Amino acid sequence: MNDTVRSAGAAVVRQLLLALGDPVIGLVAAPEGLDVEINDVVILDADDEPDPYRGDLVLIIGGRGRRGHRLARAAAGRGAAVVALKTEHGEDLDELKRIAEDTGIVVLGVRPEVRWAQLDALARGVVADARVMVPEAGRQADLFALAQTVAALTCGIVSIEDSANRVLAYSRSDDEVDELRRLSILGWQGPDDYLALLREWGVFDRLRAGDEVVHIDERPERGIRRRLAIGIRVDERLLGSIWVQEGREPLAAGAANALVGAARAAALQLVRRRTGTSPDLEFEQSLFRRMLEGHIAPRTFADNIGADPDGPAVVAAFALDAGPAGGDAGRPAFEMRRATMASLISVHAAAYRRRSLVTAADSRVYMLLPGLPEQSGESIACALAGEIVRAAGQRMQLDVRAAVGSVVGGLHAIAQSRAEADQVLDIVLRGGGRRVATIADVRSEVLLSEALALLEQNPRLRDPRITALLAYEAEHESGLVASVLAYLGTLGNVRAAARSLHVHPNTLRYRLKRAETVSGIDLADPHQCLFSHLQLLLENGPTAVPPGR
Repeated sequence: MNDTVRSAGAAVVRQLLLALGDPVIGLVAAPEGLDVEINDVVILDADDEPDPYRGDLVLIIGGRGRRGHRLARAAAGRGAAVVALKTEHGEDLDELKRIAEDTGIVVLGVRPEVRWAQLDALARGVVADARVMVPEAGRQADLFALAQTVAALTCGIVSIEDSANRVLAYSRSDDEVDELRRLSILGWQGPDDYLALLREWGVFDRLRAGDEVVHIDERPERGIRRRLAIGIRVDERLLGSIWVQEGREPLAAGAANALVGAARAAALQLVRRRTGTSPDLEFEQSLFRRMLEGHIAPRTFADNIGADPDGPAVVAAFALDAGPAGGDAGRPAFEMRRATMASLISVHAAAYRRRSLVTAADSRVYMLLPGLPEQSGESIACALAGEIVRAAGQRMQLDVRAAVGSVVGGLHAIAQSRAEADQVLDIVLRGGGRRVATIADVRSEVLLSEALALLEQNPRLRDPRITALLAYEAEHESGLVASVLAYLGTLGNVRAAARSLHVHPNTLRYRLKRAETVSGIDLADPHQCLFSHLQLLLENGPTAVPPGR
């Protein structure tokens, strides 16, 4: 098989992680990212010598510790793309990361309790499915991501099916699954006798009839748990369905609403699968990104997304904490978390407003809500952003922050709403306990940032006396700059400033006098104080404000 043919129908590591993931496998290291292709799945026993591999996933069974490490290096040398082996100790992970860095191979860790036969079957299923879904392999991963998002939002066990009841994607779960779920996943299609029961109960008729969520009661005698289902529709055409089975815990209170949003988010993905044409969703997201940057005519944008160009609209910006800079090893994990966040936002946005759009740009994700009520639009957007942030923390363990721009009078001004949301999000990400904010919440901080930006862009506005004070501080580490900042930050309250610095007031007074002598600044002059404060904040960062201010 030549490389071109294999690439067209190859699964990638990202798909495997989305389809299986915890509690089966986890990523140890991926030096070349998560789009490394998997040609086939092979087993390497600890007593065997590696064969030639051509981009295969090699399951190293029976080999742990040094023996497993040796086999991993040997498999990499023989052309393997990915190795998976069981890990138990931190030192194993450290050595496996070194192997990945040395060889460029992707290393996956398998939980000790997972049976190799189970993993082999599941992994082969993902690879086989990718071949069937050519050229939609990457988009299949999108459906798995959506299924996992819906599972987190509903506290249930999710599967997505096409109109022929073939399973397209499902959520990972260690929860209790019923017989219908088990047989559907194993066979990638609902078993005939169970499908006949669902038809008898009128479930499929209700799915075809409209956009309502269908409730299926528990049938213990049939081994069927309680379920929710919704049709995935485009106009009057049923493309598929989403099913949520209740596990050990009851379904979440907002499960039905999450399903509505998920069905809308899934519709375009299924259209893409059927047509094989340029995906409408990706096109709309591209238009949205260009519109945010002011590079496309509002009327063109409105016509393509089916929205009123003159209706009120708002942009919200979202970001998550990337954690400490982890270099290349941390980037794949961050990308997966950001993709999860984007999927979560899409579900919530689609549930609220059908013509909403979500797109990622750099490290942030933006949400457009068109057609909002002019008077209450901002509060609606804030409530939705707050719901998304809470769901991200409670359901996904993601630390998400959000900012909502002002409601603007039409799509022509959404770049302005985005710019404002970015400014507010910059403030929120600096800390202070806020998770969601608008310009009204942080107006003074935003104005300060703009003033500092102006000062930074115009060096001629800076006072040379403050420059001299900063130079003296750099040479002598005298604490004079911190003392002046504390004094100015408390509006001249010596006792409060001294407390923030944990020094005696007299000590602070001495330092202030010393700062005046060194620089020539008169701290009794309010104008000099104002501009001194701005310049010192510029050099030390806008967060250089003493506690208790």
